[in-house]
Amino acid sequence: MALKIRLTRGGAKKRPYYRIVVADARAPRDGRFIDKVGAYDPMKAKDDPARIVLDNDKIQGWLAKGAQPTDRVLRFLDQAGLAKRPTRNNPQKAEPGEKAKERAAKRAEKAAAPAEDAAA
Repeated sequence: MALKIRLTRGGAKKRPYYRIVVADARAPRDGRFIDKVGAYDPMKAKDDPARIVLDNDKIQGWLAKGAQPTDRVLRFLDQAGLAKRPTRNNPQKAEPGEKAKERAAKRAEKAAAPAEDAAA
């Protein structure tokens, strides 16, 4: 059985509240879970200590048993010093796509044409 440490959504519409739970990877997001190991309240200020509440002993136990945290939970665990999140580097992410490059080239040609006519 593949275990995940992930978020389940609660709270009202436009007022999210998340529980950090250990669940079977095949279970639905807000469905059955095995253990509650923390909470996350995104409505609180970023510097509020109650924004992220973690039960460190339970989390370390589940990580030792092989539970895999999702990316968002891994960020929380990295902040708390319980797990290390590898840094990601994708230098091509900000690079425009092919169509955008073509449009930029056409725009540059149009801008260069009046400048050449004025110079002549």
